[in-house]
Amino acid sequence: MAENQNLLQMSHGKDGLGKIEIAPEVIEVIAGIAASEVEGVSQMRGNFATGVVERLGKKNHGKGVKVELAEEGIIVDVYCIMKFGVAIPTVAQKIQDNIRQALLNMTALEADEVNVHIVGVQFENQKYEAEIEDEM
Repeated sequence: MAENQNLLQMSHGKDGLGKIEIAPEVIEVIAGIAASEVEGVSQMRGNFATGVVERLGKKNHGKGVKVELAEEGIIVDVYCIMKFGVAIPTVAQKIQDNIRQALLNMTALEADEVNVHIVGVQFENQKYEAEIEDEM
């Protein structure tokens, strides 16, 4: 019974065949993919466990996303690392828009909040390393 509190339930009126339940992990995956599609996002932030799992070959599409089902509605927190040189406010707005649209298209659910947390900036080290090698 406690598991049902962690699922989003939808019904389509009296003509429907039953109810539809969506686990928060599904929303995490949708939001993670939508955020990583935005130009300017280097990677999503995970924890140590997700890093180990990815090294073993399993991709975690919900990495860097936290979904909270509150009384106010669905709250999505996204933790990402940006590429150096991008306009962070512009990219963050695109992340919010992309997540909202993907959730609406795939689940018919509206996110009440999409909070974008920028936790780092990724520099292009390979470019600089190549220049140093050419100088030697």
